[in-house]
Amino acid sequence: MKHAALMLALSAGLAACATTKSPSSPPAEAGACNADAAQSLVGKPASSAEEARAASGARAMRVVRPGQAVTMEYRPDRLNVELDASDIIVRISCG
Repeated sequence: MKHAALMLALSAGLAACATTKSPSSPPAEAGACNADAAQSLVGKPASSAEEARAASGARAMRVVRPGQAVTMEYRPDRLNVELDASDIIVRISCG
């Protein structure tokens, strides 16, 4: 019983530390990426990538094709536009 109470207390403490972000939140600063603003372009052709970057407010953009190697560094000002083999946007994210 003591173990269960301790686990419950720890869980509650960790939950209090969690932060959430509203999907419609604007970028925190100029040039920061807001991928939520560009999600309507998923399913569109690769030619819509620049429109996605503009909608997101990101300063930089990286278009990623299937099997392409990419670096793992996180950049809050970069929009990642992932394409499928037919050059259709399948995912839009920041980083």
